[in-house]
Amino acid sequence: MLSSQVRAIVKSTVPLLETGGEALTTHFYKMMLTEYPQVRPLFNQAHQASGDQARALANGVLMYARHIDQLEVLGPLVSRIVAKHVALQILPEHYPIVGDCLLRSIREVLGEDIATDEVIDAWAQAYELLAGLLIGSEEEVYAASAEAPGGWRGARGFIVERKVAESEEITSFHLVPEDGGAVLDFAPGQFIGLRLDIDGEEARRNYSLSAAANGRSYRISVKREPGGKVSNFLHDRVGEGDRIELFAPAGDFILRPGRKPLVLITAGVGITPALAMLEVAQHSDRPIHFIHCARNGAVHAFRDWVENIAAQRQNFRHFVCYSEPSQSDRADATGFLTLERLSGWLPAERDLDAYFLGPKPFMAQVKKHLKTLGVPDGQCHYEFFGPASALDS
Repeated sequence: MLSSQVRAIVKSTVPLLETGGEALTTHFYKMMLTEYPQVRPLFNQAHQASGDQARALANGVLMYARHIDQLEVLGPLVSRIVAKHVALQILPEHYPIVGDCLLRSIREVLGEDIATDEVIDAWAQAYELLAGLLIGSEEEVYAASAEAPGGWRGARGFIVERKVAESEEITSFHLVPEDGGAVLDFAPGQFIGLRLDIDGEEARRNYSLSAAANGRSYRISVKREPGGKVSNFLHDRVGEGDRIELFAPAGDFILRPGRKPLVLITAGVGITPALAMLEVAQHSDRPIHFIHCARNGAVHAFRDWVENIAAQRQNFRHFVCYSEPSQSDRADATGFLTLERLSGWLPAERDLDAYFLGPKPFMAQVKKHLKTLGVPDGQCHYEFFGPASALDS
C-alpha cells in the first residue's frame, strides 16, 4: 500500500496532468518506441500518428492520480486495460520498460523544478503498485484461458479455412486451429488478438469475433481501412490455407444475461461484435431491436443474414439507416441517426439494455440520445475499436 504522503504527492500532480498530460504521454511514446523497438508491434502506429493513443494514456494516468485514494473507482477502466493487454499479450517484462520511460518523461516534460526527486519517487511507487495490479489480473486471465477446454497460452497457429467478401469494404476470415484441436469458448462481444509477419515486421491487432462460439473455429470480419497496414495485408495478401497466429479471446464488452428488451445499435464495421450477440440472443425470448447505420448498401455487411433472422423470429425489429444511399438502396431512413429517429425505433418501454458500437462521433451521439430518451446509464454498454477515450454526453 502507498503511504499517505506518497498519495498526497501523486494527487498534487493532478493539475499538471490536466493541462499537460497529453504532452507528457506523447513524449513518453516517442521515447519508448525509439529506445525499445521490441515493443513497437504492440502498438498501432496509426493511433500513434493520430494522437489517440497518447490521449488515452493521458486520461488513464490522470484518472489514476485523481483516484489514488480510491482505486476501487477505477475498476471498469482497469478491466478494459486488462482485456486489451491480454488480447495483445502484454507480459510482465514489458512493465519495467513502461515504468522507466514514464518516469523519465515526467522529469523531462514537467522539469526538475516540478518533477523533483520526491515526486519521481512517489510516482515510481504508484506505478509499481499499478503494474503489480495489472500483472496479477492479466496472469489470472492467461491462466484461466490456458486451463479452459480448448484454451491456450501465448500464440497458437490457425489456418484460414474460408475467406468471404461481406461487402465492398468488409471481408470475413474463418479460422481453424492448425493442430486440429478444439478452441476456447468466448462471450459474444469479445475480440481476439492476431500476430502477423508483414514483410519481416511483426504486427499485432485486435478484431471482434463476429460469430458466436462453436468450439471449432473463429470468425473475424475486417474492414479495409485506407492506409491500414494490417487490414490491407489481410484483404490483399492473406488467403485460404494461409497461417496466422492468434491469442486467446478477451474483452469485457459482452452480452450480459437478461430479460429486458435488447437493443443493438451499430454503425459501419461496428456491426461485428453485435452479430455474435444477436446470434446468441435470438434463441432467447427477449424482444430484440437491431439498428444499423452505414453509408449505403454496397458497404453494408451481413444485411441478408440479419433480415433472415428478422423473418423467422417474433419480437424482432430491424432498422437500417443510410447516410449516402444509392438510387437502388432500401433503407428505413436516410441521413443520420437523429434523436427523433432513434426514439421511434426503440421499444416504448425505456427500461432496456442497449449495446452500441461504431465510430467515436456516432457513439457519442448515441450515448447522448439514449440518456435524453431515459435509458438508464447502467444499461448502456459500448466498446472502442481503438484506444478508449471519453464519450461526451
